[in-house]
Amino acid sequence: MAKIAHSVATRKRKKRLLKRTKGFWGDRSKQFQQARRALMHALVYAYRDRRNRKRDFRQLWITRLNAACRQEGLTYSQFIHGLKKSQVLLDRKILADIAVTDSKAFAKILEVAKKSVEKK
Repeated sequence: MAKIAHSVATRKRKKRLLKRTKGFWGDRSKQFQQARRALMHALVYAYRDRRNRKRDFRQLWITRLNAACRQEGLTYSQFIHGLKKSQVLLDRKILADIAVTDSKAFAKILEVAKKSVEKK
């Protein structure tokens, strides 16, 4: 039986991996084994940080909302509680965007929240 060479498949696999590590520093983009280790590490970071990005943005929106609410004499928690009581279905991303871009509209939303908190 003839010997089967795997060189074509091996070269293809290595080239595909080295293409993905293009731009990595030093031998991490040149040598196959170092590139493979660096790529595995990078993929782990990418997976983790796709989830962390969502956490970071939510934290940013809450910080912006809290700052905007406190200028009008209301805390963030009171604001969210008032919105839930008055059944306003805007999420934090949209509310933070409105607070930054359109202060008049945000002031009206704040009034709605204040009224439902004061009814208590």
